[in-house]
Amino acid sequence: MSAIAERYRAVLRQIADAADVAGRDPADVAVVVVTKTVGVPEIAKAIAAGMHDFGENRAQEFTGKQALFPAERWHFIGTLQTNKAKQVVGRADVIHSVDSMHLLRTIDRRAEEVGCVQRVLLQAGISGEATKHGMSFDEAEECVRSACELPNVSIRGLMTMAPYAKSASVRWVFRECADWLGRLQSLRCDGVDLTELSMGMTNDFAVAVEEGATIVRVGRAIFGR
Repeated sequence: MSAIAERYRAVLRQIADAADVAGRDPADVAVVVVTKTVGVPEIAKAIAAGMHDFGENRAQEFTGKQALFPAERWHFIGTLQTNKAKQVVGRADVIHSVDSMHLLRTIDRRAEEVGCVQRVLLQAGISGEATKHGMSFDEAEECVRSACELPNVSIRGLMTMAPYAKSASVRWVFRECADWLGRLQSLRCDGVDLTELSMGMTNDFAVAVEEGATIVRVGRAIFGR
């Protein structure tokens, strides 16, 4: 068994333990394997070990790796500039980082051009850090209420990023994001089915699972430093 496979198994065990604490089924948590700075041989080993959801945060790297491994599910997890949307829309299984209504409308137009319905997550700006993008709750609500006017996007839930700190100290960010999701679900907007919470990375994914994450984004814990 490769080191990558062993580390992946360790991640799955941590997810299972965290899910058990929260009384959840670990099968309800998907792992998006972050391939930033990771080469083709390592991705091939990850696939051989049973990983099939991968995430990239730059458009050029995303399109290059997605083209090399088109059978896998590729997620765009970084900041997406509107002028880069055409490179990602229709190729990404999910775009995790929609941080404005303007970007959402741009994705909708591009998805119409390529003939698809693009699944997206709204990035919740909960931590308040200037270095992290994200919407306020009111902006997220506006996007959800406007979704019926945008037939080529499907808003599936929320994504957030916590400050880099000891995992227990960022629990409030994940708890707040789960609260946002519940409040947005209560709007009951036609055609919008909000079920996903993408939150938690190598440093804090176990806490995120305890607080309701359905997707965690993990790279370093699988590929090593």
